[in-house]
Amino acid sequence: MTNTMKAAVWHKARDLRVEAVEIPTLKDPHQVKVKVAACGICGSDLHEYSAGPIFIPVETPHPLSQQRAPIIMGHEFAGEVVEVGECVTRVRPGDRVAIEPILSPNKDGQYLMERYNLTPLLGFHGLSGGGGGFAEYTVVGEHMVHPLPDSLSYEQGALVEPAAVGLHAVRQSSLKAGDNAVVFGAGPIGLVIIEALKAAGASRIIAVEPSAVRRHKAADLGAWVVDPREQDAVEQVHALTHGGADFAFEVTGIPAVLNQAINATHAGGEAVIVSIWETEAAFQPNDLVIKERTMKGIIAYRHIYPAVIALMEQGYFRADDLITARIALKDIVDQGFEALLNDKSHIKIMVEP
Repeated sequence: MTNTMKAAVWHKARDLRVEAVEIPTLKDPHQVKVKVAACGICGSDLHEYSAGPIFIPVETPHPLSQQRAPIIMGHEFAGEVVEVGECVTRVRPGDRVAIEPILSPNKDGQYLMERYNLTPLLGFHGLSGGGGGFAEYTVVGEHMVHPLPDSLSYEQGALVEPAAVGLHAVRQSSLKAGDNAVVFGAGPIGLVIIEALKAAGASRIIAVEPSAVRRHKAADLGAWVVDPREQDAVEQVHALTHGGADFAFEVTGIPAVLNQAINATHAGGEAVIVSIWETEAAFQPNDLVIKERTMKGIIAYRHIYPAVIALMEQGYFRADDLITARIALKDIVDQGFEALLNDKSHIKIMVEP
């Protein structure tokens, strides 16, 4: 019996290698070993590949994983439990699970902080060391596994992570049923925000997106679409909402778009920033002050996987709407990362180790 497995290992920007690594073992009574069934490539994975390191620890090990590069990537994943530590009570071997990859201080199978996504030590399994989903097996804490109902596929389970970002963003906003909203950027997170807005009862949803393929996806999900290269996005949103959106969600990380998101809302409106930024962005504070607008940021998610899974059982966040390719682990560089960089028509590429 060999004790090695294949995994996609990040060495440095543009240097991701599928290589043989040791199969991880349980080192703690509250750990769970998972055989990965499906793992999505995330926008933040793409940033790490093309321009990293951003979250990946290189000089000093991450304080929670105790690891630094080279590290195994992949944090949007689901799989089958194959082994559990002696103190694990939430799952047992044979269970299907979706993984919540947040690294935050934990003890005895529980996160220690109520708002555990706001720890200064925040990291992610599959970005900050400790293993990852672009591998045949990985070991996670019991607090990171969520049972997946039989009615949901492993691919659906791998989409819980990005869907959690979208649902957390909408739930952290002040949106009420019947309000309207505009989403700037219809990539994977923008599309799950559209789905979360639908679930929350938004009356009209507008998507601003330059890619024709992504606009079509947004329209298929029920959004009105605006091409910002053909039209003035702010003017269009004001026209479609008769005076400005109640809420704007910024999901591009582009400084000019931040200004559009703020100004697309009416007086008293709210802009929610979901992107992780690589640069600073300037805006005119009077755009907030004189219109009494609110701007807020969100990071990741907390206490929300069960709600995402329940909405998936109702038909929200469908894999068929989001996955544009399925590839083998051995093809992850060419058909995965390079394909996403060179072809903006892709939404979510699913890797099956």
